This record gives sequence, structure tokens and C-alpha cells, in this order.
Amino acid sequence: MRKKIVAGNWKMNTDLSQAVELIEQIVSKSTNSSAQIIICPPYPFLDKAVNTCKNSLIKVGAQNCSQNNNGAFTGEISVEMLKSLNVEYIIVGHSERRSYFNEDNIQIAAKVEKCLENGITPIFCCGEQLSDRNTNNHFDVIKNQTEESLFQLSESDFSKIVIAYEPVWAIGNGNTATPQQAQEMHHYIRELIAKKYGKKCGDSTPILYGGSCNAKNAKELFALPDVDGGLIGGASLKAEEFITISNSF
Repeated sequence: MRKKIVAGNWKMNTDLSQAVELIEQIVSKSTNSSAQIIICPPYPFLDKAVNTCKNSLIKVGAQNCSQNNNGAFTGEISVEMLKSLNVEYIIVGHSERRSYFNEDNIQIAAKVEKCLENGITPIFCCGEQLSDRNTNNHFDVIKNQTEESLFQLSESDFSKIVIAYEPVWAIGNGNTATPQQAQEMHHYIRELIAKKYGKKCGDSTPILYGGSCNAKNAKELFALPDVDGGLIGGASLKAEEFITISNSF
């Protein structure tokens, strides 16, 4: 049975006091969750998050990393630095990184490999723009992103990956892919994996939905056969709603 995961991407939100309060609320409310809960606060709060969550079942992830080990890369954060904080997951290739910071598939592939080299699980994001879907190019976009960033991996390394499908046209605007659209794309991704690495690998890879998932639609989305949880944005900033989502299986 595939692992169920609910990961909260806080993006560039909260100050220190707000972050501490939110972490403590999530920890206190998460005792009965049926999924692996992951919180991904901004960099400055990761150490506090790890220490607060260490006696709970909640894991901590970072929102990004550098593809470089160290050196003259002002403002960058290496995987080694994150590992030293006991971060266990890193979001890689989020649509905002692709769009605002021009990250391409090759750069993202390097980040994935750096995560795996350091024993950290990458949450690899893939997704199409509205223009891609309107021109019926959405499957090709996902295929290219997945093949160019992940299919250089061995089967053993690929088995350590978590994938998050982000319909970019449904992020941060209240829109959500229909259950049929979400299931269709998750199934397509699973088929791509199966063709490359075999059916067992395809069937066992967790694939999360990452497009405006909230407490109202999570249960319907998580009931889909190929959806294994969610990469949650805005709703992860509200402890009660985030925990409700994590209990939606």
C-alpha cells in the first residue's frame, strides 16, 4: 500500500512568533492523523520546527535547495546545510521556482540528485500552465518535466522520490482541477513511471495533488485511486484546516 502524505508548503509566510504558534498547534492537533504529515516552513524557522516536532510523528521539509555543495553562491542554501538541521524532505521544482526563478529541468535534476546523495527525500513538483492545457499540450509538459528531471535515476533511487502534481492554473486562485482531471494526470504519471521502471515502481510511488487542495475538497480528491495525498499551500497556514486535510483519507 502506498504511503499517504500531506505536506504543507508555507511559502514566504509567517514571522517567527507566528511560525512557532502554528507549529505548536499542528503538533498538538495531529495525534490521530492517518497520513504522514510534513511541514515546510521558511528557512529561518526550520531549526525551531525540527526541535518542536522531534517527539511527534510530524516531519520537516524545506521549500527549496541549491544544486551546489558550497561556495560563492550568495543567498543560497545547500542540501548539506539542511541535512545538518535534520530536515528530511525538500520540495524541488515547485512551479513558482520554475516561473519566478527560471529553474529548468536540468537544474531541478541536479537538485534531486543532491537530495538523494544526502539521504533526503525530494518532493518533485511537475505541472502545466493554463495555456498548455488549453492547447492540449499538458501531457507532453508533464512527460518532459518528469523524464528530464527524474529518469536519469536508477530504479533504487527513483523509489525514494515523492511526486507532486501541480496544475499551475489551479494554484492560489481558488480553482481546483476536477476529480476527473486530477485522476487522469496522476494515472498518466504513474504510467510513465511504470514504462520506465516497471509496474511495481509505478504502483508504489506516492503522487500528491498540489492545486488548491483544502478541507472541503480533500476527501474527494484523496479518494481517487492514484492520488496519495496533497502538497498544501494556503490551507497549511491554518492548523485546524491542515489537520482536517490530513485526516481526509
